[in-house]
Amino acid sequence: MNRTPTATDVAAVKDYLMALQDRICAALQAADGGGCFVEDSWERPGGGGGRSRIMEQGAVLEKGGVGFSHVFGDGMPPSATAHRPELAGRHFQAMGVSLVMHPDNPHIPTSHANVRFFIAEKADADPVWWFGGGFDLTPYYANEADCVHWHRVARDACAPFGDDVYPRYKAWCDEYFFLKHRNEARGIGGLFFDDLNEWGFERSFAFLRAIGDAYIEAYLPIIERRRHLSWTAEQKAFQEYRRGRYVEFNLVWDRGTLFGLQTGGRTESILMSLPPTVRWGYNWQAAPGSPEARLVDEFLPPRDWLGGSH
Repeated sequence: MNRTPTATDVAAVKDYLMALQDRICAALQAADGGGCFVEDSWERPGGGGGRSRIMEQGAVLEKGGVGFSHVFGDGMPPSATAHRPELAGRHFQAMGVSLVMHPDNPHIPTSHANVRFFIAEKADADPVWWFGGGFDLTPYYANEADCVHWHRVARDACAPFGDDVYPRYKAWCDEYFFLKHRNEARGIGGLFFDDLNEWGFERSFAFLRAIGDAYIEAYLPIIERRRHLSWTAEQKAFQEYRRGRYVEFNLVWDRGTLFGLQTGGRTESILMSLPPTVRWGYNWQAAPGSPEARLVDEFLPPRDWLGGSH
């Protein structure tokens, strides 16, 4: 159903998000060529629910999940009210699409995307609402062309909204997806934004759509370029070692994971982002000058991918 977005048109946002989940699943399933997304619908006892779509052991994707959720309730969790005390005592709705793709081939990066909307209301006050989201890339054997393409799509999606938008949200992504306990980035970044409402509802919603629509354009060409590359058992082991960093970030630092768990969300759906196989080796170090060392030394430190400067 198409709706014209007006002031805080929650139904229009929900329509878009559900259609986005459909489009992304269709595109990724076609690109995989072997696996299928299986839908698991669920209800939240406190209000709302969602539909999780999971692919496992596909031709390309070892595990992929695309989840839509729409949850609501009368009490806000500590993760939401700690820095926003004005949210206490309000009825809230939170909805979004979140996805993580873990390819089998170590030459294809893991990708993550999320677009979300939040609104908190009470009878005697104006609603508090905002949009958030973004997408980021986590390579294992990094290729500069892939990284440049990813960031070029991100820049182009932001361009209609101002020249300062991509650099600002690119920097925010670099800052957010950072493992402080490792002093290391999770990947090569992309975009991250949150608390977006200063543009007004219609323009903010248009930006959310631009970012949600750009994900497939950013990711599918990378899959196609790398899917036929062969790999060794040692390269697979390195992928699983680096996946451990992904797990550490999601369980220690990710605000969305914390929000979902604190609001009584469905644990299986919240943790669908975790990779299927992971390894942790004690104090493992890559050989100097190796492709594995190059990932950490050259690709993970934040850099200007489109300007050529570090």
